[in-house]
Amino acid sequence: MFNGFAEHRITTPEGMDIFARSAGAGPAVLLLHGYPQTHACWHRVAPGLVEAGFHVVVSDLRGYGRSSKPADSDDHAVYSKRAMAADQVALMAALGHARFMVAGHDRGGRVALRMARDHARAVQRLAVLDIAPTDQMYAATDMEFATAYYHWFFLIQPAPLPERMIGADPEFYLRKKLGHWSRSAAPVFDPAAVADYLRAFSDPACIAGSCADYRAAASIDLDHDAADAGRLLEMPVMALWGDRGFVGRKFDVLDCWRKVARNVRGHAVPQGHFLPEEAPAETLAALQDFFSEA
Repeated sequence: MFNGFAEHRITTPEGMDIFARSAGAGPAVLLLHGYPQTHACWHRVAPGLVEAGFHVVVSDLRGYGRSSKPADSDDHAVYSKRAMAADQVALMAALGHARFMVAGHDRGGRVALRMARDHARAVQRLAVLDIAPTDQMYAATDMEFATAYYHWFFLIQPAPLPERMIGADPEFYLRKKLGHWSRSAAPVFDPAAVADYLRAFSDPACIAGSCADYRAAASIDLDHDAADAGRLLEMPVMALWGDRGFVGRKFDVLDCWRKVARNVRGHAVPQGHFLPEEAPAETLAALQDFFSEA
């Protein structure tokens, strides 16, 4: 899926091993995946950005894919978006990029937002795919939200409840999640990509790491967000969302992001939640246009 991409395994100053692939020459772009996936979700978009003249890095977040999966801490700081963002900044620095642009889908978008807040000098432009800010989404919780996003409340339950339940049949759970959020009538996921997701998600450490990611989102991440209330991002932000997905139906996405950043634009693209795989051409075009303005 990533012909011509070099593989990297970078050890961060905190001792985390972060797996990544890179290719191309030009301005640096970091692409971050969501749940329950790996960097492979970008396989239809990353090569196009390389062809468009960017140096593209795709990586696995801490707790996912081939990156480190440390044991969680009592306060979940180990899986805070602050810690996960620091991993990715260290990765980019190790690859020679003090400044870069970043696009994050789903969980990757939440890591990218924290990165933009904590490392504003490093992040030139921020693109977020099919999310609203975490604190705003929790604040809007009602029956509709809890039904559509039940996993937010399931995964934050104390260990080992969700770990044991998912681990009983991880392939069933993963395929149900992919189907739950996709809105494409035809099969949309490349079997090679799904094999990569399943290989990772069959590892009990990955299941535990992803649960810890969500536990952090419901605790320490909200504290970090509250500390930043009223401080608007200065770099340009682009938000994309699926025109048939839940986020665009439930939230005024651009209004949500204008509470976070001064310079916000964006639009809906076809299909559901998995924009890089359900609408790769539209996602690529939007990212290429946005990043070309740097």
